[in-house]
Amino acid sequence: MPLSSLPKALLVGVRLPGVSEAEFDASLDELDRLVKTLGYRVVSRVTQTRGTLAPTAVLGEGKLLELAAITGGSGHAGVEVERVKDKARVRREAIEAGKTVPSDEDDEDEDEDEDEDEDDEPSDEPEAPRPSPTDTDDLQLIAVDHEISPSQLRNLERATGVTVLDRTGVIIEIFHRHAHSREARMQVEIARLRYESPRVRESPRGKERQAGRGSGEAGLELDRRKIRDRIAELKEQLEAIQKEYSVRRAQRQQARRVALVGYTNAGKSSLMRALTGSDVYVENKLFATLDTTVRALAPEVEPRILISDTVGFIKKLPHDLVASFKSTLDEASEASLLLHVVDASDPSWQAQLAVTREVLTEIGAHAVPSRLVMNKVDCLTEEALLALRAERPEAWFLSAKRPTDVADLRQKIISFFESSYVHAEVLVPFSEQRLLAEMHATMNVLGTRYEEAGVYVDVRCEAAALDRLGARLPEGSVTLLGE
Repeated sequence: MPLSSLPKALLVGVRLPGVSEAEFDASLDELDRLVKTLGYRVVSRVTQTRGTLAPTAVLGEGKLLELAAITGGSGHAGVEVERVKDKARVRREAIEAGKTVPSDEDDEDEDEDEDEDEDDEPSDEPEAPRPSPTDTDDLQLIAVDHEISPSQLRNLERATGVTVLDRTGVIIEIFHRHAHSREARMQVEIARLRYESPRVRESPRGKERQAGRGSGEAGLELDRRKIRDRIAELKEQLEAIQKEYSVRRAQRQQARRVALVGYTNAGKSSLMRALTGSDVYVENKLFATLDTTVRALAPEVEPRILISDTVGFIKKLPHDLVASFKSTLDEASEASLLLHVVDASDPSWQAQLAVTREVLTEIGAHAVPSRLVMNKVDCLTEEALLALRAERPEAWFLSAKRPTDVADLRQKIISFFESSYVHAEVLVPFSEQRLLAEMHATMNVLGTRYEEAGVYVDVRCEAAALDRLGARLPEGSVTLLGE
């Protein structure tokens, strides 16, 4: 589709205290890529420096009016009416929960705080050029680079007349569009319903408004119950699917497994395709891969090494998505080796690596042995590559596009496993010949010789695998050898 025919989007960001200009710009650039992945054309940005997000509509009053002028909205969020409704709701929920009911004096203090104008905080940043009316004509989406409350989202939509998604909403929508397998679709739907549930409460339908407050609340409660029931139904179906997958994972338990983990669009799928010779889906988009794919390292080795490509991580990855994709991410926590794939050409790669490690800690995979893989080095200058090598001497540097680099990485993976191998000779009685095929599948068989007592097999393998085999053979069948 031609770029000019794509629906238009505008980004909104608030630079908060403690956030550097570089970090702020990098976050907006990432949101830009996320919105483009959704199929929009980003035509403008509206930014502001504030101490906090404005409680009513994210931006302060002046910036909100400026944004409304761009979108053709009224600039009015219906704050007073909504504030009364919000106070009533807070009091009602406090009473139901048996908590202290906020007083009117507290509300007045809050109103005074909200009325303080933070629009005109001094800033040395040059003002961004305002887009022409034709650039933003027929704007269809405003993407906010923060996680905002349902009331903030609603007020921003009222003031601008344009659909609004916060960062979490954008990510969930991308996941929804890119999920292909049944498991991934169900995982995303659970996260989406959890995200939408409070927004249903904050956004009653028109027919409920007409029917009166009481019936409206009843209708909203019915909607919330339907969402809860649907989530419960999806969880039940998901558990059944995950039991099947857990059986498959158990069958691979003794296999040597490598999981590619890292920030979205770091090049994991390209590396997966290069290492396994498979037709894994590759596209230069964020979250192009949501379904975990497992393939054998190619050319194959004995025993096989399995490579898995996992869903990419991102800053502020919604916790509901992490929870929903836990079974998918279990591939990482159960792996023998994690390859932290990093886009070396991205200026914010250090922050992205930190995000990856945070998510791995969250899913309990931080203790798995790992190696840092700096990908896309073909996009760096010689000077930048030298500096990066000096900064990260322990990393493996490569480009998934270079066959020699991929071959070198393959050998490093094999060497990682073989470094912990023990060398042994195993006597397999003729009555236990079925074990030979299993040994070829799980060990590196160097040679065999047939004698009267049975088959002597020269192997190199992990000590645990050798112990498991020895427990199934007569005592004295395993003899450790020197290297």
